[in-house]
Amino acid sequence: MTDHGTDVHEVRTDVLIVGAGPTGLALAVDLARHGVAARLVERGAELFPGSRGKGLQPRTLEVLDDLGVLAEIRATAGHYPPNLFWQDGEPQGERRMYDPTEPSEAEPYTETLMVPQWRTQQVLHGRLRELGGEVAFGRELVSLTQDGDGVTAGFADGGRIRARYAVAADGGRSTVRRLLGIAMTGETVDPAPMLVADVRVEGLGRTHWHVFQAEQGLLALCPLAGTEEFQLVAGFPTGEVVAPTLDGIRALVAGRSHLTADQVTGVRWASEFRPRAALADRFRAGRVFLAGDAAHVHSPAGAQGLNTSVQDAYNLGWKLAAVLSGRAADALLDSYQEERRANAEAMLELSTQVHRGEVRRGRATQQLGLGYRESALAVETRPDLPADALRAGDRAPDGRRGGTRLFDAFRGPHWTLLAVGTGAERAELPELGVPVVRIPPYGAYGTGVFLVRPDGYVGWAGADAAGLAEYAARHGAARS
Repeated sequence: MTDHGTDVHEVRTDVLIVGAGPTGLALAVDLARHGVAARLVERGAELFPGSRGKGLQPRTLEVLDDLGVLAEIRATAGHYPPNLFWQDGEPQGERRMYDPTEPSEAEPYTETLMVPQWRTQQVLHGRLRELGGEVAFGRELVSLTQDGDGVTAGFADGGRIRARYAVAADGGRSTVRRLLGIAMTGETVDPAPMLVADVRVEGLGRTHWHVFQAEQGLLALCPLAGTEEFQLVAGFPTGEVVAPTLDGIRALVAGRSHLTADQVTGVRWASEFRPRAALADRFRAGRVFLAGDAAHVHSPAGAQGLNTSVQDAYNLGWKLAAVLSGRAADALLDSYQEERRANAEAMLELSTQVHRGEVRRGRATQQLGLGYRESALAVETRPDLPADALRAGDRAPDGRRGGTRLFDAFRGPHWTLLAVGTGAERAELPELGVPVVRIPPYGAYGTGVFLVRPDGYVGWAGADAAGLAEYAARHGAARS
């Protein structure tokens, strides 16, 4: 359960999470369902109010399904509308942003859904509160020290938190990362600054993402699903950005489109940014971990940043729980950097390519093909597998066999032992204290025995169970 200590001088907890964006909230939810005491602090007075990260990729939808919030997300989510291009007040034609991919039994979610970031955060916050957790708002971190037993964080209000581990989820300008002295290495994706804002606009249909091509630069207005607002994105090739105010944005819209200034009726949130791709030199420093934008900053093109960030949290949560419970050694936590930094580096390259028009949004951006085959946690014992075979380290596919839906069996903070095929159904399986699922042959898996991690990836795979018990004990899968 989440620690609710209220002593302004010092609170003790197992995990301190700094930053209540999508990363911090997802991690807090995951730790809460593992029964880990955690404290989530946020410098701001409330949750982030903007739409910035509005695309949820299929792999993230699977994560949200496991965390118990997908139905609520889908209730207000929308489809990505086609782009409608305008020139001199006349529509010039439309084009879809994403190449469609048909869902399958193994991959039930293949569409990128549109959900404003503030809404995703609301849903995760609600789930955290259901699990007994809360966010401590108005807590500005000013110091961080660590020793062999834990981390001590000091705050501007004079309070302290003592935790066994800490996680920086405090964004691209991370205070924790600065205090740790960890550098970010990267490049500017586009030298021109950009403005993003949530605005109310009259006179535009909500079935298209409107793109205006003007001499002054790009202007795009995308209807935000579940709201009456549009997300505005504008580029400024000259380097001079308009004021992020109602008057400034009115002038911007009137100058680059056929709309008049008074058709912009409100601005709820606005922010200037420069597209950049950067990666923290390391994701772990002793008992402190970097996650989300604190660890990697992406161009918004392709909707990779928020999704990669949520999956950082999903990767780290079960590992912290295993170590804190004593089921696994601290060395398990080294696999977080090993697995997630490599994935983040690949996502930086992909989002930059999408930004520059070198890669289309579609299969490449769905994140369903990401995995950890090279990880020390991936142990594949079956010889001579065909090139397209499922392997240890891969995402565990969904499917329905023998009256069982696999995602239903995997859901929850546990490992799952899966035996596939008639031979595997009769196989002797070790007693690990985890759910055991036996299904008839299924092409997405081939045949064999698979130990599926709490984050939905195959950890161990074999033709039979030889060597499985030792792996499970070493990585915290076996329960006494």
